Amino acid sequence: MNRLNLDFERIIPSIPYILEGIPTTLQVVVVAAIIGFVLGIVLSILKISKIKPLNWLADFYTSIFRGTPLVLQLMLIYFGSPQMLGIQIEAYEAAFLAFGLNSAAYISEIIRGGILAVDKGQREAALALGVSESSMMLNIILPQAIKNILPALMNELISLTKESAVVTIIGLADIMRRAYIVGGQTFKFFEPILVAGLIYYVMIMILTLFGKLLERRMRRSD
Repeated sequence: MNRLNLDFERIIPSIPYILEGIPTTLQVVVVAAIIGFVLGIVLSILKISKIKPLNWLADFYTSIFRGTPLVLQLMLIYFGSPQMLGIQIEAYEAAFLAFGLNSAAYISEIIRGGILAVDKGQREAALALGVSESSMMLNIILPQAIKNILPALMNELISLTKESAVVTIIGLADIMRRAYIVGGQTFKFFEPILVAGLIYYVMIMILTLFGKLLERRMRRSD
């Protein structure tokens, strides 16, 4: 019967190298979150539009990106770009696109629900005062919707952070990629992967704490 034989002494010198993957992970998460949020707002507005073709287009987009694995989308964009577009999309750009487009599908549903949850009386009052549809949506409806869905948005950001580990398959030197490299050099994979898991855990805990503080502050401002 094999015993679990952990040897962190050989891994400790490599921990700074694994930690150097944090900026790469954060860069992918931040850029993808911005793309996902902006595109998610556009998609959510299309979904509640009175123009049916726009509803169908937004729903089709969501079904594609929610109905297929993120890793498949990433591989299609990165490995498929030379065949489909005749150019090689760089690893960072492929990660930004795949994660941003995927996140937008989920965020659009969250924002759509938040918009529909805003009291219809406010919309009617704004229209009665002569406020345009675009101004009403931008200055009245969206701010309230986002405040209501903040916990759900934070959950999506946390999921995005954890899922970012799949960028290792396209060669980005993120936390997981570096942990795997250390494992290959030391012939011990369990320890560096465990270290990577601890780093992700700390990052998620910080995000969770930030989300709770932000939510508490917004409640006080009500």
